[in-house]
Amino acid sequence: MLPRRQEVGIKRPGGGRSSSVINFRTTVSSGSVRRSSAVLPSLLTFLVIVASGGLLLMIEKGLLNGMETPPPRGSSGRRLELLRREDGRHSPAAEDVDSQIIQEIRNRTIRTVCSQKNMPHNIWTLSPLQRKTLLQHVLVNDKHRFLYCYVPKVACSNWKRVLKVLSGALESVDVNVKMDHRSDLLFLSALKPDEIRYRLEHYFKFMFVREPMERLLSAYRNKFGEIESYQRKYGVEIVKRYRKGRAKDASVTGDDVTFAEFVRYLLDEDVERMNEHWMPIYNLCQPCAVSYDFIGSYEQLHSDSEFVLQRIGAPPSVHFPERQTWYKPVTTETLHYYLCSLPQKLLRELLPKYILDFSLFTYPLPNTTTQHCRH
Repeated sequence: MLPRRQEVGIKRPGGGRSSSVINFRTTVSSGSVRRSSAVLPSLLTFLVIVASGGLLLMIEKGLLNGMETPPPRGSSGRRLELLRREDGRHSPAAEDVDSQIIQEIRNRTIRTVCSQKNMPHNIWTLSPLQRKTLLQHVLVNDKHRFLYCYVPKVACSNWKRVLKVLSGALESVDVNVKMDHRSDLLFLSALKPDEIRYRLEHYFKFMFVREPMERLLSAYRNKFGEIESYQRKYGVEIVKRYRKGRAKDASVTGDDVTFAEFVRYLLDEDVERMNEHWMPIYNLCQPCAVSYDFIGSYEQLHSDSEFVLQRIGAPPSVHFPERQTWYKPVTTETLHYYLCSLPQKLLRELLPKYILDFSLFTYPLPNTTTQHCRH
């Protein structure tokens, strides 16, 4: 049986932090108040959201185009202004200004949030469950000295292909083989504590993020629309629990879970024990406990990936894979349809579970006002 609703907060031991990334959570409850084990003050949370949303609006309006913005963090201290090179690899320069601004907004927001006393300052101050989840999601490449925290539904399969090519386990990222997500990959969880410490201190560390609701919808459509194992493991129980009159129906197959039913299930889930495909990004990668050198965006996937490949010294022959022809992207219109079709009470309760992913990675909260949804 799936667990019933639990508190959605994350335990955060004390300790400040002067550099790097996120970790916190706020909660909203219908009926009884849900407890949060480590929640930033609500005022700070509000200010972070307002600040990130306001800065994004300024970017959209072009108000920051004339400003010089410090480059995002990285072991080199600056983002490379990459022009076309002799090796054939290239990355955007002038056209990448908005991406660099977003990087700096993220960095500053993360530093502000992670400096709070209730934030973890390294992985050893995380709870055992939090640390286990993190270490199981950080991939290691010793040859090129980097760590990659993979996030399901944020191009992680393609990044795993890249890692396998770099390690020699796969000839090319374009080889048409079914991806094995465990074999020929080294996870940080497989190393000893002193080996983990060394790599966290000396290796280039990166991750990629995606608009939270878009990632959630992508997981829902993929897992409940195409993957029978997920329909059996999760779908059957969701339908029996949340669909009236189906609690004891033996004919339920779990292949017709509605998005509203899926959201109700998420509201009853403890974020620390969620399936990785819908666990908040912040819980997967713990950016307050790990000082990431670069946080790429799904929205800037190829340019950000090219930057990372150059930064880690990947051979010119290694490129980031093109999107598969069968892939069905979540369009703005599709996301708009699903969110506007949800009972707004459910959406209001859902957003706090992913509030860190919105605020820390500079994604504005979705607009589902009646006027907006009419369009």
